Amino acid sequence: MAQTVTTTGDGTPPRGFRGAELGWPELHRIPHPPHRLPLLGDILGASRTTPLQDSLRYGRQLGPIFRRKAFGREFVFLWGAELAADMADETRFAKHVGLGIANLRPVAGDGLFTAYNHEPNWQLAHDVLAPGFSREAMAAYHPMMLDVAERLTAHWDGELAAGRRVDVPGDMTRLTLETIARTGFGHDFGSFERPRLHPFVTAMVGTLTYAQRLNALPFPGLLRRAARRNEADIAYLNRTVDDLVRARRANGGGNGDLLDRMLDTAHPVTGERLSDENVRRQVITFLVAGHETTSGALSFALHYLSLNPQVAARARAEVDRVWGDAASPGYEQVAKLRYVRRVLDEALRLWPTAPAFAREAREDTVLGGEHPMRRGGWALVLTAMLHRDPTVWGPDAERFDPDRFDAAAVRARAPHTFKPFGTGARACIGRQ
Repeated sequence: MAQTVTTTGDGTPPRGFRGAELGWPELHRIPHPPHRLPLLGDILGASRTTPLQDSLRYGRQLGPIFRRKAFGREFVFLWGAELAADMADETRFAKHVGLGIANLRPVAGDGLFTAYNHEPNWQLAHDVLAPGFSREAMAAYHPMMLDVAERLTAHWDGELAAGRRVDVPGDMTRLTLETIARTGFGHDFGSFERPRLHPFVTAMVGTLTYAQRLNALPFPGLLRRAARRNEADIAYLNRTVDDLVRARRANGGGNGDLLDRMLDTAHPVTGERLSDENVRRQVITFLVAGHETTSGALSFALHYLSLNPQVAARARAEVDRVWGDAASPGYEQVAKLRYVRRVLDEALRLWPTAPAFAREAREDTVLGGEHPMRRGGWALVLTAMLHRDPTVWGPDAERFDPDRFDAAAVRARAPHTFKPFGTGARACIGRQ
C-alpha cells in the first residue's frame, strides 16, 4: 500500500488540509473491516503475500466502497460500477500520484507513468510518442515482435527436448522485455540466450522491489542498506540508457522506433523536444512499467487456456484458419485473431496486472451523489473487483468466458466497466 499523500488536481497539496483525512469529510460513513486495532488498524487476517485477494475479500464483504487502515494510514477503495464511472469523469477527477507511484520517481522521474499532473513533460512526451503506438507503427514493429516470439518457441523446444520444465511466467517476462527493447530502442538483451538475467533486468527488479518495500513499511529509515543498493541500481540503469542514447546519436538514427521519435520528433504544435534527461526517463518507464504488466497478462491468459481446453481448442482453430499455410503470420493476420483477443481481454478482466488505479478530486465534489469529497481527496479504484461487479458481469463473474468480449456483448455494456489500462488522459499509452 502507498503512504497517504493528498494532492490537488495539479499534484500539489491543498492548503490547510491534512493528508491523513484523505479528503473524505464523512469518512465514518464508509465501512471498514471488523476488529480494527488501535495504531495497527485492519491487520487481523491480512496477508503480506496476498494483498490483492484480501482487498477482493473485503470488497465482497463490505460493498462497493470501503476503507482499510494500517499503521495510521487510511485508504479508501471503491469498485462499484457506478462509482467507478463517476470517478472516470475527467472534468471532476484526475490521476492521483501517491507514494505508491512517487516511490518510483527516483528512477523514472517525470516519465509518463510517474509524472505529477502539473508537470508538463508527461503531456509533451504523450503527444510526441502517441503516433508510435498507432496501427501503422504496430505494423512496422511486427517483424521484430515475430523474431522475439520465434526465439521464445525455439527456447521452449530446446527445454522440452531436454526434458526440462518450462517457466512460463519467467519466459513471458523475457519475451516482453525483449519485445519492448527491440521495438522501442533497437536493443537486444539476449534474454533467451543468457543463463541468468541481464544485469539491467536485475537492477530494474531491484528498484521495483525497493519501492514496494517502501510502500509497506511505516518507517522507511530502516532500509538504509537497501537504499544504498537502490541508488547503485538506479545509477546502473541510467548509465545503460545513456550509453544506448549516445550510440544511437553516433549511428545517425535507428529504424524509426520509439527512441528515434524521442530524439528526433518535435511537438506538432509547440515545436518543443524532449530533453536528454526526459528521454532517459521515458525509456526506463517503458521498460519498467511495460514489461511486467504485459508479461502478467500473457501468463494469466496461458494459465486460463491450460484450465479450459475447449477455449484453447477454439483459439488454436482460429489461428490455424487465419494463419493457413503461411510460414509465418503477417500483421494483418494477427489483427484478425478476434477470439484470441477475447481470451486476452478476459484474462485482463479477471486479473488485471494493474489491479488498481488512484483518482483524486479536482475540486470539492460529491461522488455518486452520496459521498462528499474535498479538493485533493483520493481513492483507489479496485479494478480487479470492478471487473467482478455482478451488476455488470452477472452472477458467474468469476468464470473465465472470452465470449464476454464478443462485439455485441461489448456494445451492450455500460462504459467504464472494463479498465485494465486505467482511465482518462493518463491511461496507459501502450494499450493499443
